[in-house]
Amino acid sequence: MELSVVILAAGKGTRMKSVLPKVMQPLAGRPLLRHVVQTAQTLKSARTLVVYGHGGDLVQKAFAADALLWAEQAEQKGTGHAVQMALPQLPASGRTLILYGDVPLTTAATLGRLIEKVGSEKAMGLITLEMVNPAGYGRIVRNASGAVTRIVEQKDANDEEKKIREVNTGIFCVPNALLHKWLPLLQNNNAQGEYYLTDIIAMAAADGVAIETVQPEQSWEVDGINDKLQLATLERVHQRVQADNLMRAGVTLIDPARFDQRGSITHGMDVHIEPNVIFEGRVVLGNNVRIGPNCLLKDCEIGDNVIIKPNSLIDDAKVGAGAEIGPFARLRPGTVLAENVHIGNFVETKKAVLGKGSKANHLAYLGDADIGSGVNIGAGTITCNYDGVNKHLTTIGDDAFIGTNASLVAPVTIGKGATTGAGSTISKDVPDGTLAVARAKQIVIEGWQRPKKKS
Repeated sequence: MELSVVILAAGKGTRMKSVLPKVMQPLAGRPLLRHVVQTAQTLKSARTLVVYGHGGDLVQKAFAADALLWAEQAEQKGTGHAVQMALPQLPASGRTLILYGDVPLTTAATLGRLIEKVGSEKAMGLITLEMVNPAGYGRIVRNASGAVTRIVEQKDANDEEKKIREVNTGIFCVPNALLHKWLPLLQNNNAQGEYYLTDIIAMAAADGVAIETVQPEQSWEVDGINDKLQLATLERVHQRVQADNLMRAGVTLIDPARFDQRGSITHGMDVHIEPNVIFEGRVVLGNNVRIGPNCLLKDCEIGDNVIIKPNSLIDDAKVGAGAEIGPFARLRPGTVLAENVHIGNFVETKKAVLGKGSKANHLAYLGDADIGSGVNIGAGTITCNYDGVNKHLTTIGDDAFIGTNASLVAPVTIGKGATTGAGSTISKDVPDGTLAVARAKQIVIEGWQRPKKKS
């Protein structure tokens, strides 16, 4: 049976106390809804339809690049009403999986087991959960033979029904033909005055449709998020799951409780990560990479045997094998480092290419620079790449030596094996193998007296 996915994402999220719609709140650096959409995409559904409401323009703009269908729920009248808004875009045949934009961590494996339960129009499925304290949740009511007969919401349950510990998670898989039959029949004669999607369970029982259930392997798979406390709780759950997966794959995490992965990590063997390291976007780590504490790596590729020392930031850069970075280094977008390059403390690079074995060990800015191999960049060196309107390139040849506190005014070329004297401002090309000194002549004034403070 063809699969459709409907994601309910119309809630305002008042308890978030934020201008962002609830489904746009970030978990692991991505909106809650992004997690659900990506899970739906792994299920290879024929269509994914998002029911939007509050902040709909913002939500649709954020997902403009995704092949999604949209349905507006202008008034929030319950989950049944939300799915009714999607109904015109659902085909008459097939089956539909109903998910929630604020339940981000349901695994594809659990959803796959649910979908498998619905192989014909004679069965529907739902995910349930056994809870020690089920207060606030709809209870699963079964008959003497154990078959599900209905779901009763907390506010509508009697004292005996409130003792039931099996609860509804709201995640359903239903044949489309039955949705088209049942949803128009929903009534709102309940304590909330809403159209409950859960009422289709009683309709299924009355029509003799088998009601299949599955339970998640972990309870957090079906946890919803309503406020910032719940958001932070699930953030740590998600991060611990990712940390555990990395450690099982051979990565050493000194403290998995202080680790954040906000994207994807591809890694080799013997990777060692100290506490408080954050990964964003797509990060590739080679073999035997060592990352010190308090570093941020974003959209970067790190070669084998690289050492990244504490408090370094690497953003959209490529680092060659055997390089040493930091501490307190910043590699900005467009940086490409060859093998065995050293970038030391308080060095910043941007659109800089450094050849094999070159070094900038401290206190330098290298922007829009093409630097050869074996080059030594002295402390306090900057490439003056911006004239107030345009950026210009500094080219430094192999084995050049740039003295301390040099200003290289681009566009400028320093030749192979050339040397610039300390404190020089270099604004003209320096030929290969020469020494360039460009600084004011020192004057010594004998008998000079410092000014004295007036009484």
